[in-house]
Amino acid sequence: MDNVPLTLKKVLCIEDEHFISELYVRALTKAGYDVDVELDGVKGLEAAQSDKYDIILLDLMIPSLTGTEVLRALRDSGKTPKLHARIVITTNLEQREEVRQDIERQADGYIVKAEVTPRELVEFLSKLN
Repeated sequence: MDNVPLTLKKVLCIEDEHFISELYVRALTKAGYDVDVELDGVKGLEAAQSDKYDIILLDLMIPSLTGTEVLRALRDSGKTPKLHARIVITTNLEQREEVRQDIERQADGYIVKAEVTPRELVEFLSKLN
């Protein structure tokens, strides 16, 4: 039987901007994380629903399904009955305060990409319980 490690190690990055996903993969891999990348919402949701990840980095502006739609599906126990991953929203999208608050209530973290370096992302993820 597998024991769940005390540290979070397996990361799914749902991000369509190659430059950003490459930065994240490089920084997280160097920090000891195992990172997979999906470029669109449909494939990202499918991978996330496999429940093999500890952390999901979810961009809000992705093709085929928006990050918000993916987040809602992951938090809907009818669509995703089993999910242990922590979900961290990554975005550069300016949003109305009430929209951001609604997203933050459903997610475990919220990062504005332009304000966070890859090193700060690693530090943020290391603090997730």
